[in-house]
Amino acid sequence: MSDLLERLRERGWRLTSQRRVVAEVLNGDHVHLTADEVHARAAQLLPEISRATVYNALGELVSLGEVVEVSTDGRAKRYDPNAHRPHQHLICSGCGLIRDVHPTGDPLAGLPPEGRFGFEVSGAEVTYRGLCPGCAR
Repeated sequence: MSDLLERLRERGWRLTSQRRVVAEVLNGDHVHLTADEVHARAAQLLPEISRATVYNALGELVSLGEVVEVSTDGRAKRYDPNAHRPHQHLICSGCGLIRDVHPTGDPLAGLPPEGRFGFEVSGAEVTYRGLCPGCAR
């Protein structure tokens, strides 16, 4: 069973066949699919699944905190199932490929107290951008 499916089962999320297929499609490391990509892959496993059902399931997974919505430079939102593993993203400026990265150190260390403007900072999101090997050629 996938990590995401296991977490959903533990939370008591009702796993209909449609929800299960969406969770199965999202399973894995470095998975950052658009809703349309999730639908296309889900339809290969369950041809009768509707686009609306996929969008609803994705919305519920985001609300539950089991999937993270990743927005990049005006492109379609992508869905990351690694919500419980702290990581940052490396994004190709050419094709939009997203990879999970795990840099060492505390990203908050680079923000000095005077640069926080009195905020109680609880987290940081760092996005690395560049060209993947395919686009760099």
